[in-house]
Parts: sequence; C-alpha cells; structure tokens
Amino acid sequence: MTSNNTNSSALQSQAETAIHLLDDWFDPIEVGLRDRVREFIQAMIEAELEAALSRPRYARRPKEASENASGITGHRHGHRSRSLLGTFGRVEITVPRARLDSAEGKTTEWKSTALRAYQRRTQQADALIAGAYLAGTNTRRVRRALSAVFGGAVSKDTVSRVWRKVKGDWDAWNARSLADEPIIRVILDGTVVRVRLDRKATSIVLLVVLGVREDGQKVLLAVKNMGGETSEAWRAVLDDLVKRGLRQPEFLIVDGGSGLEQALAALWGDVPTQRCTVHKHRNLLAHAPQRLHEEVSADYNDMIYAASAAEIVARRRAFIRKWRLKCKAVADSLEEAGDRLFTFTRLPADQWKSARTTNAIERLHEEFKRRIKTQTVLPSAETAAMLFWALLAAGQITMRKVDGWQTLNQKLADRPIDLAA
Repeated sequence: MTSNNTNSSALQSQAETAIHLLDDWFDPIEVGLRDRVREFIQAMIEAELEAALSRPRYARRPKEASENASGITGHRHGHRSRSLLGTFGRVEITVPRARLDSAEGKTTEWKSTALRAYQRRTQQADALIAGAYLAGTNTRRVRRALSAVFGGAVSKDTVSRVWRKVKGDWDAWNARSLADEPIIRVILDGTVVRVRLDRKATSIVLLVVLGVREDGQKVLLAVKNMGGETSEAWRAVLDDLVKRGLRQPEFLIVDGGSGLEQALAALWGDVPTQRCTVHKHRNLLAHAPQRLHEEVSADYNDMIYAASAAEIVARRRAFIRKWRLKCKAVADSLEEAGDRLFTFTRLPADQWKSARTTNAIERLHEEFKRRIKTQTVLPSAETAAMLFWALLAAGQITMRKVDGWQTLNQKLADRPIDLAA
C-alpha cells in the first residue's frame, strides 16, 4: 500500500508540474497545438485517477493484488467539463470523476491535485496578468495587451480578481506571524528605486530585512518603503517585526548607515553586529586619492581575507601604521568601524565568507533591478515593494542557504579580536 501511495503522489506531482510547464512549451496561435495541450492535460489527470483507484479505466481489479489487498478503493462516475486558461489560450477539458471509499465505510469525491477545484487559470497566467498590472498598467490595458496571448479570453473582471488575490496575499504576508520562524541571523540594507509620485519620477528607498534560519536558509522578512534610511524609519520596520513575534537574533549584518545603527542600538544593542567589509572598502577609497586606490585595496584585502584572526590583527596594525603616514583619512576611516568590522572572526572559519558582508541582500537588490530595468520608473512606492516580494514569492528569484550553514549551531566566541595598536 505504501508503494501505491508513493506512485500516486509522484504522478500527482508530475501532472501538476506538467500543466505549469505547458505555458512555456506551446504557441497559443496554433489551434492544433492547443488541442495537444488539452489531450495532454486530460491524459495526465486520467493517470492521476488511475493511481488513486489502483487500476486503469474499465479494469475491475487492481493492477497488482499484492499491493492492494483490500481490492478496489472506489469507482468512477462519469466526467465533467472544465475550462482552463493559460498562456496557451483557453481550452475545454473533460475531467474524470470518481468516488473513493473511506475507512469508515463512506465515500468521498475524488479531487485532482494537478487541477484544483474551481481553478480556471494556470499559475503562469495569473503571474502574467499580475505582473502586467504591477508594471503600472490599468485593467483595460492589461486586457488589451494580453488578448493576443490568451486569445482574447481575459476580461476586465478577470484582471481585477487576479489583482485582488495578489494584493490580498501581499497584505497577508505583511501581517503574518513570525513567532515560529527560527531566525538566528538578520541582514539589513536599503536599496534605491525610482517610482512615480505626483506624476514625477522620484527616488525612494526600500528597506529590506533578510533572515537566516537555523538550517541556513535565507528568508525575506520585510520590504517596506519608509521614505529614507533614518533611525526612525528603521525602528518602525524593526518594531513591526518584533510585534509580529520575531525573536532577538544571535548575529546582525549591516551596511554601516548611521540611521540603522542607531535603531539597532536602541532595540538590540547587545547583539553582535558585523559591519559590511565591502561598504567599508568603498569608504576607504572615498577618503583616498585616485592614484592610491589600488594600493589601499591590496592592503585592505590582505587584512580582511587573512586566514586567521591573529593574522587579521597583525595586518590591521600594519595597515594603520602605514596609512597614518601616507593618508591619515584612510586610517581614520578604518578605525571608525572599530571591532564591528571584524565580528565575523568570532564565528567558525567556514562562516566567514557569508558573515563578512551584506552580499546576500545586495544580490537580491541586483536581481530585482535587473528585472525592472526596462521600466526605468515604477508606478508607485507600494507597487515597488510589492513587486520585490512578488518576484520572490513566485520563485523568479530564489535564495540558497548561507555558506557554512552546517556550523550555525555553534556559539560565537566570547571576546572580539584585540584591536589595541
């Protein structure tokens, strides 16, 4: 029976995946191909039902009696017509019906997992409609723009329903409880995007908070437009996360902005914090003449990427001595960061790569901007934040585990490195 259930689950998963992939495989203009789509989907659903009943259509006994000693688990009772809209256009599908026997002696209606009850559009169709709307197009223009793709099957009401669902999912995501999220590390940074406000293109800042779970998986915790990276703006974002149950993390990674540092000091002042080494590198170069940039970079990288904490200490002292004489502003900029620039040395060495910088969140920013670069200006501030979330929720942007996740359960060293010159 276990083998039978396993096969059934595999078929259901394959059927659901196949329906989604069909959006990319077939040209909506070819009627013949649309018929192929219909036949393929029907065949996949029939195979799913055969697995549930343990027998093919018209058969009276299971394929293998040894796998299902109790005999037939249910019976078919006709078909019903379903309409499905995808990027292959609208197709009419004949879906089989069946009643399944339960352990209590009753019967229940069989439900396909590949084609859910009341589903009228594929996920790709919904994503395409919502994406066009998020790009700043009204319902009438979305209907017009996608009429060729969907064969004129998209109504204004359909666009509105899809948009309301996306907006509802977005509101639910912003209000979700974080009490059960096993977050141990938090990475915070802002990114600038251009949106249309009062009919003018305006630059705004999206404040983004990324969490790292105990198993190393990164997860988006918040993305909000707060007008800037002030301490008040960051504190509002953090307070909302705490209100929804986010526990105090064990480690923080920040870019070094004063507003963020002030907000964190007031809320989580005792949490070990790592200043992004890449941002500090840029600060050092900003304090040096152009002709010295290559030399500053070489000395800085030798220090930051040293193999041990002891080597880092020694090279930092050498860096300070050299640049105090050669360009004091560079040395002063490095000293300004203090031991927060080297908090990563308190972690196991295999975590240093992921803990030194805010690169995890910077890559998200780059992926987001790469996908919106053709638009140049987004329609509104709320749409910008929603689109950032939607790209992740739809799987268009994915996040892997942090490097060194296998040792995340190890505690930080008690003392930071000694920076006494």
